[in-house]
Amino acid sequence: MRRTPYKISPLYFLLLLLMVFLLIFLPGSKASWSQEEKSVIKGEGVMRVLTIDDKKDSLFLRTPCKNLTLKEIQSPEYTALAERMLVTVTSPEQDGVGIAGPQVGIGRRVVAVQRFDKPGEPFEVYPNIRVTARRGEPEPGPEGCLSVPGRRGDVLRWQDIDIAYTSPATGRDTSETVQGFTAVIFQHETDHLDGVLYIDKLVP
Repeated sequence: MRRTPYKISPLYFLLLLLMVFLLIFLPGSKASWSQEEKSVIKGEGVMRVLTIDDKKDSLFLRTPCKNLTLKEIQSPEYTALAERMLVTVTSPEQDGVGIAGPQVGIGRRVVAVQRFDKPGEPFEVYPNIRVTARRGEPEPGPEGCLSVPGRRGDVLRWQDIDIAYTSPATGRDTSETVQGFTAVIFQHETDHLDGVLYIDKLVP
C-alpha cells in the first residue's frame, strides 16, 4: 500500500503557530528576574528592610506586587531570596513573625510567615500567596510592622481564613485553612503585596 501524503489544515497550522508564539513571548512564561532584583537577592545574611521613614522606600512599599512564574520559583534566585528572607525576619534586630517581598525590596508575591499553628512553630515561605476566603467576624488585635518602626495599633482581622499559593515542591496551586494568630499574620503580610500597610486599617 502506498503512503498517503499527510496534509496540515490551515486552521491547525495557525493554532500551532499561536502555541509557539505564546510559549516564546507570553509574559511570565520564563524566568525574568531583573538585574535590580538579582542585586538585592545576591549576598548573604540579613537584608535591608524598607521603612516608611524613607520616601523612596515608602513609594515602593505602596506598589502592588507581581506573581512569580513557576520557573522563577524553581530558580536559584528564588531559593536565595527565601533563605535570606528567613534570615532577616528571624534576626535579633528584626525579630518578626512575618515578612513580605516588598519589605526587602522585591516586588513579588512572596511572604515568610511563622506558623504558630504547627508543631515547632516553623517559619515557611509562600510564593504567589493570596487570602481566598474569610469566615466569621473580624476581631481587633494589636499589630506592629518591621516597615513602620516604633508604632503599634489595633486592626480588625479575621480569625479563620483560606490561603492559596504555589507549592515550591510540586509547582501546583495549593490551598489550606489557617486560624488564630497565624491567620492574622497571613492577612498582614498579604496586605503588603497589595501595597497596603496595617496603619491604613487602624481601628479608630
